[in-house]
Amino acid sequence: MVTLTVAVNEWRCEVPVFMMHFSPLLGSLPALKTSENGSLSRPSDIIIHLRKQKYNADFDLSAKEGADTLAFISLLEEKLMPALVYTRWIDPKNYVEVTRRWHAEHAPFPLNFFLPGSIQRQQLQRLRLVRGDEELTAGEEVEKELYRDAMECMNLISQRLGSNKFFFGDSPSSLDAFVFGYLVPILKMKLPNGRLQQHLKSLDNLSHFCSNILALYFPSEGREGISRKVSSQPEGGDADNEPGKRRKQLLSVLVALGAMLSYALLTGIVAIQHVQQEALDHRSPGLRSLSSHGEEEDGEEEG
Repeated sequence: MVTLTVAVNEWRCEVPVFMMHFSPLLGSLPALKTSENGSLSRPSDIIIHLRKQKYNADFDLSAKEGADTLAFISLLEEKLMPALVYTRWIDPKNYVEVTRRWHAEHAPFPLNFFLPGSIQRQQLQRLRLVRGDEELTAGEEVEKELYRDAMECMNLISQRLGSNKFFFGDSPSSLDAFVFGYLVPILKMKLPNGRLQQHLKSLDNLSHFCSNILALYFPSEGREGISRKVSSQPEGGDADNEPGKRRKQLLSVLVALGAMLSYALLTGIVAIQHVQQEALDHRSPGLRSLSSHGEEEDGEEEG
């Protein structure tokens, strides 16, 4: 959303896509470094800063159109965002086969072992807060409710867009950026459970809306697509990458062994004890008596 807002204001903004998903450990994205306010990472703060610099995509909107923008943004956050979080992070099949696998393949070692699960727990907590249910988990009833709300939201947005190129005239506004930011992942990601994608593709005007913005402002993504194969082999074949694979496997084994040993020591499963005295006490009687006799002789000589 922020990237499109910058793009429609004719600013250049290039950020590695995969870094967007590593914010829990490496910082927060999107981020904008300014001379007045330092680094800004909240989308609302970035948009406000751009407006102060006279980069305002909503400059020509009427008061009614501004009110409509706020209303539809609230609708997206309330109805569509929870379903998007659920379909990517909570749906078991989508998470295991696509989301977790993609993040594990693109995260650096050893973060690829921990990062997907950490983000999933954060997204689940986020969904619970939005829905007001601390016990919310993946299930058929929850899925039906979330997807029903999301589809109703997309229907309303489709009706508002109609046959127009953008929501308010011939140039995009902040509402176009918000709608695009929510819809394009649904349209482009290939998930095993793709109910939201199927419904979005049935709304021709919204599908064309996303494709048009991709072609205008993100031509490379429009050509290549966001839904790249999750597990594609690098060019050069398996033989060229075999040393790297073996090195990663060896490091993984060493890390696992170190973790197991540390756990065993901390929990007391394995204990290191001093056995010198125990070995002395268990020596044969003859050795013990010889040792005692030698100690007595040493005492007499000293006396």
